Amino acid sequence: MSASRSRNTLAKPDGNKGHRRRRAALKRLAVLLASIALAGCVVGPDYQKPSLALPATWGATKRAAPPKPPELAEWWRRLNDPLLNDLIQQAVAGNLDVATSKARIREARASHRQAVGALFPTVTNSESASRSTSASSSAGSGTTANQFQAGLDASWEIDLFGANRRAIEAARYGMDAAEEELRSTLLTLIGDVASNYVEARGYQARIALAQRTATSQQETAALTRRKFEAGASSAVDVANAAGQAASTEANIPDREASYAQAVHRLSILTGRPPAALTNRLRKQAAIPRPRLPVPTGIPAGILLTRPDVRLAERQYAQYTAKVGQAEAARYPSVGLTGSIATSGTGVGDLGKSSSISWSFGPTVTVPIFNGGQLKAAVEVAEAQRDQYFLAYRSSVLTALEDVENAIVSLAQERIKSGKLASSVMQYREAATLGRSLYQSGSQSFLNLLEAERSLYSAEDSLIASQVAITTDYIALNKALGGGWSGTIDASKPEVIDTNTGPHLAVSGTRSNPVANQN
Repeated sequence: MSASRSRNTLAKPDGNKGHRRRRAALKRLAVLLASIALAGCVVGPDYQKPSLALPATWGATKRAAPPKPPELAEWWRRLNDPLLNDLIQQAVAGNLDVATSKARIREARASHRQAVGALFPTVTNSESASRSTSASSSAGSGTTANQFQAGLDASWEIDLFGANRRAIEAARYGMDAAEEELRSTLLTLIGDVASNYVEARGYQARIALAQRTATSQQETAALTRRKFEAGASSAVDVANAAGQAASTEANIPDREASYAQAVHRLSILTGRPPAALTNRLRKQAAIPRPRLPVPTGIPAGILLTRPDVRLAERQYAQYTAKVGQAEAARYPSVGLTGSIATSGTGVGDLGKSSSISWSFGPTVTVPIFNGGQLKAAVEVAEAQRDQYFLAYRSSVLTALEDVENAIVSLAQERIKSGKLASSVMQYREAATLGRSLYQSGSQSFLNLLEAERSLYSAEDSLIASQVAITTDYIALNKALGGGWSGTIDASKPEVIDTNTGPHLAVSGTRSNPVANQN
């Protein structure tokens, strides 16, 4: 709705009695108009949360007993790694994506306040002063006069068909969506910190394994060389032994590079330069191991726990309200404008011995012909609403898929890890026995070479599987919606502006306002 605005000015009416009468009339008018506004209808669809058919249980779980609800609150603490807990705290406080999401919350809250402000009248004050001279051509003299004006100008757009209320509704859903976006960002962040930390510890373990194995293989190469010098071995055996030790050592640089990349990623996730955590993580530590099994609850739980699903639902609600906002533009709009002004030849005359004028009246605007633009705007809003509804349904299906995949991956990786542990035990026994037989001359070097190569491969695969189990545990908690459960203060801006009052413009070569460094 729109309303014209008078450009007159307002002054106090003269006389206390007239002033009281006007105040009483204005009060009655305000009550009447408020009643009209509150009784006004709204157009467009009213939002209803969609009801989706979801499976009763997860397809990857076969249980007779009722499933236990997931334990999502601070799930990473069940990995029992104090350093990981501390890194997650630092990431929540310093991550730049989190800071961006907090800024979006502040933007959404300010947009909501803007929408609410449209329900209230607008009042402006104006004052003016002028001095003029009129000259007489015949007398050669002129007259100088002063004129002063002051007053108020008011307008109010009556929300007769709910356009402003739909705008407020959309803004409120927008605030909810911004908060869910922050929760989604935190969920992804915590999962990334935990995954990169586990990978870093895994690479450390694989580097240590390669170093231990290369040392053992070098000892075997030295033994082979002594046997060759004694005539009990061939030059081929010596070359094979030295080549195997060098091949194992060649794995170390790749592992070191991958470890460094994981540490650099962790530093960036905490909002610091890439090498910030290098010294802190240099000391090797065990790969975090989760407590299993993980309770997964029922599929319907993701509608409440997954922030990306809740974000998509709030966006669908927001764009449903925008359909009503667009529909309201096709209906008549009613506005009220009023002004009161006084003018005089002196400042002291204003409101006393001066001229006083006032005006008040409604304005009705009826859309008659606009080439179908308003109808097309409604269709645009409806199409956008449909897109967000489909995005909501897609987010639910994606969430279900994420959980099912994580359940299967974790279960199968545990089976794989058990087989690899058995394989390591057997290969270790074979390598120990093979070394003894080779030293005594009862077995060829090729058998020992194969046993040591197989043992190293199995041990390396077992470490990688242990990392994968913990990574799958992290992925399952993320898929279930496990994120940050603490409070987040989104009210504090990142950039603190200074000297924002009236001042002379300064060249852009100076530094920007000071930014908060968490």
